[in-house]
Amino acid sequence: MIDGLEKGILDIIITPQIVTNPLITFEAFFKETIILIGGKDMDRQAFDHLLKTADYPTIETWLQQQKWYGTTGDMEHLRKFWQLNFNKYPDFRPNYIVPNINSIVRCLSSGKGLAIVPDFLCKNEIENGSVQLLWKGHKPLVNKLYFATRKKNSHFKKSL
Repeated sequence: MIDGLEKGILDIIITPQIVTNPLITFEAFFKETIILIGGKDMDRQAFDHLLKTADYPTIETWLQQQKWYGTTGDMEHLRKFWQLNFNKYPDFRPNYIVPNINSIVRCLSSGKGLAIVPDFLCKNEIENGSVQLLWKGHKPLVNKLYFATRKKNSHFKKSL
């Protein structure tokens, strides 16, 4: 997408990464925490017990045995969360692939399963009990999000 900014195809993008590029400015505007959520009907007792033991290999095994939701072509949140908390990449793929993170939250609100998602995309559902916040990780994954614009796009920056 940075390429689209450089070529003038895009005016602005939202990105968690800063790249060195003299034509583009980055302005931080938000922080997201990547979290593990579960469906509203999920029995979380076994998982909560494992968390108290801090036995991360056993926690990882338990998680791998569950049904997972993911999005088409994007496992970046899952990969980063897993790497940070288990020191390796996940060796499984989600059981159910849906178009976007909002679809994941809707699916989980009507059943069981797990997903790794940004907290702000399921905040209301956690608050109203539609989905459960299971874990922020023993090492939380926090991303800073940036507006990226072309430096010569000053009229657009004024509207931000």
